[in-house]
Amino acid sequence: MRRASWRNRGVELPECLPGFEHINRYWDPQHEAFAAKILPGEFYVTRGPEMVVTVLGSCVSACIRDRRRGIGGMNHFMLPIRGGDPHHWEGDPLSTATRYGNHAMEQLINRILAAGGSRDELEVKLFGGGRVMAGMTDVGQRNIEFALEYVRTEQLRVIAQDLGGEYPRKVQYYPESGRARSKKLMSTRNDTVVRREEHYLHEIDERPVSGDVDLF
Repeated sequence: MRRASWRNRGVELPECLPGFEHINRYWDPQHEAFAAKILPGEFYVTRGPEMVVTVLGSCVSACIRDRRRGIGGMNHFMLPIRGGDPHHWEGDPLSTATRYGNHAMEQLINRILAAGGSRDELEVKLFGGGRVMAGMTDVGQRNIEFALEYVRTEQLRVIAQDLGGEYPRKVQYYPESGRARSKKLMSTRNDTVVRREEHYLHEIDERPVSGDVDLF
């Protein structure tokens, strides 16, 4: 019913860039916008008038765009904890966790550049890293530390951040305009968010990414 209403107005779903056909895209009637919802381990880049949406617990999302061309997107990632020490990656540029984090960031940046963005015009907003996993209280902080160190090392322009805290958060990002909303989900238990991230953490700890991704 909802889909028929926007189709009847002659509105067309923005063209999807190649490689993102698997992302869940839909019309959001509340915000009167097309949306792409990403899950842990996913990322999405668009050149159109779309909103990118995710829900974060301990994970971190980087919202990155070319501020002049309006090309941008969002990722949703967590670092593996193989090795037992949640801060083992610090100071070790060849560690598994650092390679994984680099991969998550560079996938997003490379696809923005491939879509026509310029690295000199990139701006970044960072979200997430909540303390929501029982018995793993510093997983979120570890993700935050990596994200902040990455943008410092790569000399990327960070214009906003909403990191840490005790609660999950819902993030909505409009790459075309750069507008972002971050809403803390304080009134809900959000067991689904925690279960989803625990499953994701188990997967990446068992099968971490191998190799590196070079920036354009």
